[in-house]
Amino acid sequence: MGQNTRRMDRRSLLGVGASGLAGLLAARWLGASDAWAGPAAQPAAPAKACIVLWMNGGPSHIDTFDPKPGAATGGPFKAIKTRAPQIQLCEHLPLLAEHADKLAVVRGMTSREGNHQRAQYLLHTGYSPNPTVVHPALGAWASSKLGDPNSELPAFVSLGGPSAGGGILGVENGPFVVRKAGEAPEDVSPAEGVAGERFARREAALDWMEQGFSREVGDAKVQGRRAVYGKAIRMMESPRVRAFDLSSEPAALRTAYGDSDFGRGCMTARRLVESGVKFVEVVLDGWDTHQNNFARTTALMNVLDPAFAALVGDLGTRGLLGRTLVVCLGDFGRTPHINGNDGRDHYPQAWSSVLAGGGLRGGIVHGQTDAEGASVVAGAVTVPDLFATLATLLGMSPTATVESASGRPIALTDSGQAVRALIA
Repeated sequence: MGQNTRRMDRRSLLGVGASGLAGLLAARWLGASDAWAGPAAQPAAPAKACIVLWMNGGPSHIDTFDPKPGAATGGPFKAIKTRAPQIQLCEHLPLLAEHADKLAVVRGMTSREGNHQRAQYLLHTGYSPNPTVVHPALGAWASSKLGDPNSELPAFVSLGGPSAGGGILGVENGPFVVRKAGEAPEDVSPAEGVAGERFARREAALDWMEQGFSREVGDAKVQGRRAVYGKAIRMMESPRVRAFDLSSEPAALRTAYGDSDFGRGCMTARRLVESGVKFVEVVLDGWDTHQNNFARTTALMNVLDPAFAALVGDLGTRGLLGRTLVVCLGDFGRTPHINGNDGRDHYPQAWSSVLAGGGLRGGIVHGQTDAEGASVVAGAVTVPDLFATLATLLGMSPTATVESASGRPIALTDSGQAVRALIA
């Protein structure tokens, strides 16, 4: 801080005002959390970034990635062959089928959380909810372990949804949320008349207030908030913010991803990891198909198929797939039984996830459900196991810990073990 800033009195402070614009932008990162204990040693890894395609609501595994043609529970969809002899997919995923040689389909996923809120917490943090601690999202771990604190772009970005936060890793490792992908985020340009020296004075005023407040309360959350404001301002000043803007992309490629918010989110995710962002989540909502499951799931697959396929192909063409993990999953699966509303209900006992890229074996199926898709009969994978696998591929130790406010060590995974059969 300069001498003039240190001497700022109350009247001067009121004349300058706080940095409202940076506050609007920084608020996307903010949330309640505690301090992070510090970095740990990281093993070498093939993957440098991760893109999660989050199927909000929980897709039916039987109607997507684990078809059961001819079974009473199988529904009306047909299964199709793919580029990988082991893998069959639903007929409404023909474009993704052309990239199946790059996919690892995990059909042995199983968990115990059948409530949306609890399942979403589990699938984002690797832990079931616990009232004594707020666990970090996997993206927050990636931010804290892999991210550059001086980067001009956030390490963890959520496109189309709020994701989960930094938890005990702090707000500075929470997601930067962009509700609508394809354009520059809101508030990245100073308001009219608030630029240059005037913005700098407001920034200095805010910093002066925060320093005083930090000395007074001694709360680590204040430092986290200050880090978020710093990130926001660096991003506002950086040309790299154009990574969020798709206007320079060829029309043919934009068409390949699909004319949907999700498709634009997937293309933005590619641009972000290309620009150094470590973890991006893209949300496709609507999979809670208690009613009219088959028509709704068809419509959703018509959005997912081009976007997922184009993402895998685009990453591959640019030489990025080998160092980028792509993960597609949702809350849980859905019941083999078809209810009276032509729908399927929540079903955590058996479901599927699909992985690609960064150090994974391609063209394989891991795990198996029975003829009805009702139970895992081989190769069961728990959510902590999946997290341990992803962490290992990203060069993060699954046993790395951070201390909660009470001094309790919290590990990256809840005793998960990496599934070695998935790793190349």
